[in-house]
Amino acid sequence: MLLFLDTEFTDFIDCELISIGLVSEDGHHQLYLEVQDFDRSKCNAFVQAAVLSQLGQVAGASVSRRDLEKRLRDWFESLPAGVVLACDSQHDRDLLADALDGEWPESLAGLYDLRECMASAGFERAVMEYHSQTRRPWHHALYDAQALRAGWLSCTE
Repeated sequence: MLLFLDTEFTDFIDCELISIGLVSEDGHHQLYLEVQDFDRSKCNAFVQAAVLSQLGQVAGASVSRRDLEKRLRDWFESLPAGVVLACDSQHDRDLLADALDGEWPESLAGLYDLRECMASAGFERAVMEYHSQTRRPWHHALYDAQALRAGWLSCTE
């Protein structure tokens, strides 16, 4: 089973996790968490304009940095063995690894780089349709993870 991952973070240089979204390829498993105590002064202008206004809209998503790892590990433990993490950025993988204190969950069997699939017109079209049809904003970790799933599904049909 693939797990689609997206994150939002403060800046590419002074990088701190803001939110994380994960969704399974069948859509039955998803997790969205927002770090409530990240350093807002590290946010670049883009993040201030496009990301911060979207926080606080999902009930139960807010978590302290201290509790983030436990919430992630508990969720991964609820998944079947052999999941493969799929994302389009090394930054996303690195931020998840940091949140897990460098130790991947036992259920995780590998990584899948979505960048090859992203080159297809069908992938891009499906991602754009996901955001426009559902009116889910860009640069929201859960919605972007769901959009990556939609794009990947279009490549496998």
